[in-house]
Amino acid sequence: MSIEVGSKLEGKVTGITNFGAFVELPTGVTGLVHISEVADNYVKDINDHLKVGDKVEVKVMNVGSDGKIGLSIRKAKPESERPQRPQRPSRPRQGGRPPERPENFEQKMAKFMKDSEERLTTLKRATESKRGGRGARRG
Repeated sequence: MSIEVGSKLEGKVTGITNFGAFVELPTGVTGLVHISEVADNYVKDINDHLKVGDKVEVKVMNVGSDGKIGLSIRKAKPESERPQRPQRPSRPRQGGRPPERPENFEQKMAKFMKDSEERLTTLKRATESKRGGRGARRG
């Protein structure tokens, strides 16, 4: 029995670290369930969710060329058991203006050149007024 990405298998937790849990699969190979793939909510301490010897259902997420197997417990659950993320409410338009179309390169360049010229003019005014020593004219 080969391990294929996307397949769901039952395994046994053989080791726990601060970054995840090692699970032995039926074929005898061991894969890693990263701490972010243990549960749908935030997992601060993996020991709150798993113990060595627990039987878990896992989904194979990836198989590396070096033989490392990435597993997920939370994605092995059926869709109906997973909590749905709430949809973000859409933002109302500000000022009732229609959304702006994306600018093309020429428009962006023209805007940049205008802003650049304005900044240079402001900088020249500020530096020219400061020339001439300490500011007091001797006559």
